[in-house]
Amino acid sequence: MTETTLDRTQAVRRFTRFYTRRLGVLEEGLLGSDLTLVEARVLYELATREAPMAGAIAADLGLDAGYLSRILRRFVERGLLARTRSESDGRRRVLALTPLGRETFAPLDRRSREQVGALMSRLSDVDQHRLVSAMATIETLLGDGEAAGAAYGLRPHRPGDMGWIVHRHGALYAQEYGWDDTFEALVAEIAAGFVKSFDPKGDRCWIAEKDGEIVGSVLLVRQDATTAKLRLLYVEPKARGLGIGRRFVAEAVAFARGAGYRRITLWTNDILHAARRLYAEAGFRLVQEEPHHSFGQDLVGEVWELLLDPPSP
Repeated sequence: MTETTLDRTQAVRRFTRFYTRRLGVLEEGLLGSDLTLVEARVLYELATREAPMAGAIAADLGLDAGYLSRILRRFVERGLLARTRSESDGRRRVLALTPLGRETFAPLDRRSREQVGALMSRLSDVDQHRLVSAMATIETLLGDGEAAGAAYGLRPHRPGDMGWIVHRHGALYAQEYGWDDTFEALVAEIAAGFVKSFDPKGDRCWIAEKDGEIVGSVLLVRQDATTAKLRLLYVEPKARGLGIGRRFVAEAVAFARGAGYRRITLWTNDILHAARRLYAEAGFRLVQEEPHHSFGQDLVGEVWELLLDPPSP
């Protein structure tokens, strides 16, 4: 193990120790109860699943089936859990908390919310967003993909967004394509022009957010009375695969039609394969290609166009 890898490993272990201590999960009884952490987690699964099955709980929690069986047996002995045969499959046992089981779960759930709420209350709104975003990043990087399916939302731009768009374009295109800072300068010019001439009747910006963090954006701007231009579409790497780019294009096309535009154009480069696929799927067609040297690279610029149906009378 290299020194750098060892340092990173130690950092992860240090965070784990800090987090478990902060939440008090190492105490003999979790949240003042007589349940261990594992027992409390199993109780949570039993209380929140619509039709809990032992096999599914064991698989999702990574528990040995025998270990889970012993926990469930203790719950039955304490009157917290009832096991009945499934009406559709007599070989299966349906699990359900008893009234006493739900009575035991309720204060645990309440104390957990209060504990986390107390921790969050010490932070400003901005820092709360930072915390949730950092946790989402950990979940995505160390998870098995299920976190990537979490919902995202779209909203209009607000103060501060354009600076972020410029920053992320500059950083991502340098990282992924080796483009230099002249591209960031171009994005800054486009963003500044959008803000200065913004007209809500013909211009629009969509910001995608996931877990309180910006994960993508796109602009639609007026080029002339009948033509709109799609600009600065990007999606963060960790949010790709959620359909955000496709949604951006669909929203822009719908807005352009509603605003009375007859055509949408865009400029891109042939190495941006994912974006080009989105445009083609939406009905755009390539109308012009031209080699150029920009952003420190030899590129092939492309103009794409989508003709819109005339507005209904």
